[in-house]
Amino acid sequence: MGKITEALRKAADDRLERIDKINRIRERQELVIQKIGDSKVDPRIVTYFDPKALISEQYKILRTNVLSANAKRPLKTLVITSSLHSEGKTITALNLAMAIAQSTQKPKVLLIDADMRRGRVARYLGVEQKTGLTEILTEKADPSQTLFHIDIENLTFLSSGAVAENPAELLASDGMQRLLADMKTQFDHVIIDTPPIISVTDSGIIGALADGVLLVIQAGRTQRGIVQRATELLEQAHCKTIGHVLTNIEYHLPEYIYRYL
Repeated sequence: MGKITEALRKAADDRLERIDKINRIRERQELVIQKIGDSKVDPRIVTYFDPKALISEQYKILRTNVLSANAKRPLKTLVITSSLHSEGKTITALNLAMAIAQSTQKPKVLLIDADMRRGRVARYLGVEQKTGLTEILTEKADPSQTLFHIDIENLTFLSSGAVAENPAELLASDGMQRLLADMKTQFDHVIIDTPPIISVTDSGIIGALADGVLLVIQAGRTQRGIVQRATELLEQAHCKTIGHVLTNIEYHLPEYIYRYL
């Protein structure tokens, strides 16, 4: 009994020490990536503000894992989705796209916001790009008129455009297939941010057209049964899930504790 009590006391002391360390780090503001100048880019896009930060290195590891997922058939189109809203899929898509564009090979990367219900990529980039995917698929605009070049070399952005009345039907159209086929000839990698798979069918539709799908999971929030259901829906849509990304975790290093957003 004494050993159990001692173990519990030690665990409590360790926890208090970790909490104290977190507070000390927060006081030094080392957990926050500061914005540069008057940039309107969201500070959670760490690969934009500080490509050499430890958090950015995690996205580089993700980049390596994604690009080496299938050596025989290099991945060109990747869909990023989640089970539920607010799990960090859009932040993941932005940071991954920038990490790929920043690699030594300098590949041409296109980031598509395919959430035509509540697209947020433009907001995170701090730009107003009202013409995008919806206008292309409804034949109101040409892709050449909608591609937006941000100040990251080799990275191009296509916004979601106006809120669509029938997004699933538009994404399942021949126009979407032609657009992806055309973009694959112009870019080395196409990263596509999509709505959560459990909420709507959109990501399953696009995922079936892509080379792979990444499922983003928020630690401490998304239940295992929900993740299993999301995986089943992707399988039913004939998507190839190449991996999972766990967000909102605390990673402990000597002298540092970083929260991944």
